[in-house]
Amino acid sequence: MNRRLVHLDAAVAGPLFMLSAALLFAMLNICIKLLGSEYSTWDIAFYRSFGGMVLLQLLFGRRRNLFRGHNLPLLIFRGGAGALAFLSMIMAIRLLPVSTAMVIFFTYPAFAAVFSFVLLKEGISRCEALCLLLILVGAGILFDFQLTGSIAGQAIALLGGVFAGLAMTLVHRLRRDNGSVVIYLYFCTVCAAVAAPMYLADPTLPDRGVEVVVLLGIVLFSLSAQLMMTQGFLYCRGWEGGVFMTSEVIFTAIIGITFLGDPAGWRFWVGGLLILGSSTLLGRLLAAKKPVTGLPAGHGE
Repeated sequence: MNRRLVHLDAAVAGPLFMLSAALLFAMLNICIKLLGSEYSTWDIAFYRSFGGMVLLQLLFGRRRNLFRGHNLPLLIFRGGAGALAFLSMIMAIRLLPVSTAMVIFFTYPAFAAVFSFVLLKEGISRCEALCLLLILVGAGILFDFQLTGSIAGQAIALLGGVFAGLAMTLVHRLRRDNGSVVIYLYFCTVCAAVAAPMYLADPTLPDRGVEVVVLLGIVLFSLSAQLMMTQGFLYCRGWEGGVFMTSEVIFTAIIGITFLGDPAGWRFWVGGLLILGSSTLLGRLLAAKKPVTGLPAGHGE
């Protein structure tokens, strides 16, 4: 009886955390979209990461040292992979049509599956591989994918997908011994260190109240999304979490349609249904398996 309850909890908790994170990341995307073009990639990365560092210290660092984590080299390496993924995504969006950049970037669950197999010896069944393929097809339909733009932009977008897949795999591994707060703090620290030199060379400062609100939204949505996602990796493998996170594209499209007047054509419905249906099927496949259990809650929460 107890095993059955744990099984159901794990099968529900993983998708729930990941879908919540995807919704928050969609809100982050909208905030980035609302910022003016005068804000560079380095501006956005620095405000997001440095603001996250400050907020984490204010919320969780009053009575303990949040930098006291387990496996510091891997924490730093994961922070670097996450920082490169974020920077690559923003750069690709600036160099390519948004549809092209996003579809190439959202190949990251496939790379997460490869890294999970190579680094963690986690396999993937044929049905799971089919779900992954259908999600990529759905993303291509939703975004009206066309391989356009510069070769450099396409390479950067693909590189972003590689680093995102690697980062998700490493988060899954680190979550066994570290809390969500510690993992995200190292990401913020490394990202801030990478972005700081370019930001300080030519910073863009907010001069309107609405810009301050949008930047605060970027910090808050990013922090909430990352903590939700990291918590979710207690219950699912790296590539599985990546598959659930692809629902971010649906949430972003829905928010754009509802609040920004974006069109809702047949591509949205067909692509969205493919992504949602494949994610649901994957969730049922995971529920039929032995869940990820017995993991500690982590340190530094």
